[in-house]
Amino acid sequence: MTTHETGTSTEASALPDPAALERRLADLVGSLSLEQQVRLLTGADMWTTYGEPAIGLRPMVLSDGPSGVRGAIWDERDPSLNLPSATALSASWDPELAYRYGQVAAAEAIRKGVDVVLGPTINLHRSPLGGRHFEAYSEDPLLTGVIGAAYVRGVQSAGIAACPKHYVANDFETERYTASVTVDERALRELYLAPFEQAVQAGAWTVMSAYNAVAGVTMSENDLLRDPLCEEWGFDGLVVSDWTAVRSVAAARARQDLAMPGPDGAWGPALVAAVRAGEVPAEAVEEKVRRLLRLAVRVGALGEPTSDRPRPIIDVGFAREAEARGIVLVRNAGQLLPLAAPASIAVSGQNAELPRTQGGGSATVVPSEIISPLAGLRQALPGAVVGYRLGAVVQEGIAPLPVETLTDPETGAAGCGCGSATRPARWCWRRCGSPAPWCGWATRRPATWRAWRSSPTTGRPRPGRSSSASPGWAGRCSPSTASRCCRRIPR
Repeated sequence: MTTHETGTSTEASALPDPAALERRLADLVGSLSLEQQVRLLTGADMWTTYGEPAIGLRPMVLSDGPSGVRGAIWDERDPSLNLPSATALSASWDPELAYRYGQVAAAEAIRKGVDVVLGPTINLHRSPLGGRHFEAYSEDPLLTGVIGAAYVRGVQSAGIAACPKHYVANDFETERYTASVTVDERALRELYLAPFEQAVQAGAWTVMSAYNAVAGVTMSENDLLRDPLCEEWGFDGLVVSDWTAVRSVAAARARQDLAMPGPDGAWGPALVAAVRAGEVPAEAVEEKVRRLLRLAVRVGALGEPTSDRPRPIIDVGFAREAEARGIVLVRNAGQLLPLAAPASIAVSGQNAELPRTQGGGSATVVPSEIISPLAGLRQALPGAVVGYRLGAVVQEGIAPLPVETLTDPETGAAGCGCGSATRPARWCWRRCGSPAPWCGWATRRPATWRAWRSSPTTGRPRPGRSSSASPGWAGRCSPSTASRCCRRIPR
C-alpha cells in the first residue's frame, strides 16, 4: 500500500471534484438561516454534533482516543481494544507501525459508530510534570511529527477523521485552563508547531485547539489558528475546541470552528446577536459551517455515505505486536538475555497481579479483559514454579486506613486525634487536606471545633459546611474519613 507514503487518503478518489464540492458547500450554507448555521457550531451533547435534516446532514460522533477508541459509552457495556500508549508506539521508531496503529483505531471507530478520533496527541514531553506524557509521543518534534503523521494517514485511510491535538504548546497540566506560554518565534516554530505542520501535510481533517494561552491569548481566540495553520499550511479542515475551551463570542472572530461540548456554550444566541450587531462578520460564521460540512463529506455524514471505502479488520494481536515493538533493550551485559527456562521464578509487586495497562483521563478505554503479567508468566512457563508476593501497595487517590490500627499520638489510646496544643485542627486541615469532625478533635474539644469549623481566619462558614457541628459526628472515624484526618499523624 502506498497510501501512507504519499499522504493521499485511499478514499480521495471517491470524493467529489474539489471545485464542484466547494460550490455545493456554498449553496448548502447559503440555504441555512443564521440561527441554523450557529446551531451547527456547538455540540449537541458531550460527543455529538447537531444534524441538519434539511440539507442531509446527520450528527457526527467524536470520541476520545488516542490509544484506542472509547466511543460514546465509557464502561463495560461497550469495551474497546486497549492499544499500547503513544510513548510505546513512538519507541518503535516505525512509521509503518504507526500507520497500522491508525488503521486499527479506525476499525474500532467504525465498529463504535465514531466519525472523529480525538488523536493523535502530538504535544511534546517538555517537563516531567506534564501529566499526560503517556498519550503523547516524545520530547523530540521530528519523531513526534513523523509518528503522528503516519497515525493520521492510517486513521483517515478508512474514512475516519483524525484530530491532532492540542494546538499549541499545551505541554503541561498545572493551570492548563489559564496558563499562558511565552515562547520565542524560533522555538515555537521548530519545537511546538513542527509536529502539527507534519500532521497537516499528512492531510488531517480536524485539529483540536488547546486550553492554554500563547502570548496571553487563549488558543481558541489566538491568531495562530489562522496563521500558520490555515493560511501558511493550507489547512482546510475543522478546528475543534478542547472540551469547554471556547469561553467567549470573541473566539468566533478567530479560526475556531466548533465549540465542544454542547448543547450549552459561549456561542448560541450570543453569537447570533453578535453577528446581527456587526461584532462578528457573517462571513466568519459561514466559513466555519463550510468547514464543518467539508468534514461531513469526508466522513460520510452529508448525503449518501460512500460505500466503497475500505473497512479495516480489528486485529487484537496487533496490540501485542505494537507493545513488543516498543520495548527497547538498551544493553545486554554479558549476554545475560535470553534467560534459560527457569525452574522457578519470583514475582513481586501489585501491578504484576493488577496491571496498569494505560494512562488515564481522555486516553482511557475499557477493555473486555486484561491478562496480568503474573498470569502471562504462568501460562508461558507451565513447567516453572512461579511465586508471588504483593510487595508495596499501589493506590490511586486516598487510601482508607484501617481504624483498628490508629492510635492517638498524645495518649496512645485507640482512635485518632486531629488536634492538640502543638497540632491544632488548622494543622490537620493544611497537612491532611480536610478537617474531620468525626475524629478525636471533635470528641475532646467539641466547642473549640465548632468555633474553628466556621473558618480559622474569617469566622465565615466554609462552602458546603454548616457553621454548627453535628453531635452525631463526634468520635466517629470511618475508614474513608480517617484517611483524610489521620494519615499524617504518627501512630
